Amino acid sequence: MQILGNPIFMFILIIAIMYFMMIRPQRKRQKEIDNFRNGLQTGQNVITSGGIYGKVKSIDGQVVSLEVANGVVVKFDKSAIYADPAAVQQETK
Repeated sequence: MQILGNPIFMFILIIAIMYFMMIRPQRKRQKEIDNFRNGLQTGQNVITSGGIYGKVKSIDGQVVSLEVANGVVVKFDKSAIYADPAAVQQETK
């Protein structure tokens, strides 16, 4: 049982726990967000990182045009777009 008292073993064990509890789930979430952004389509309801809800009007590379009110179209960078939680809930029902 000398290995359990070894400081190097404890350090490796802490790193492994941090990987499985923090790093791996974050990578999974980031991959889901990237897949969502790559699959954006016109007419889809989204929310921006600033909390603005809108509907995708057009996508031009990294620029997404959102209609936030009738006749009001605002351009955002694709990295600022997230899935609308209300729209995701309706899709799963």
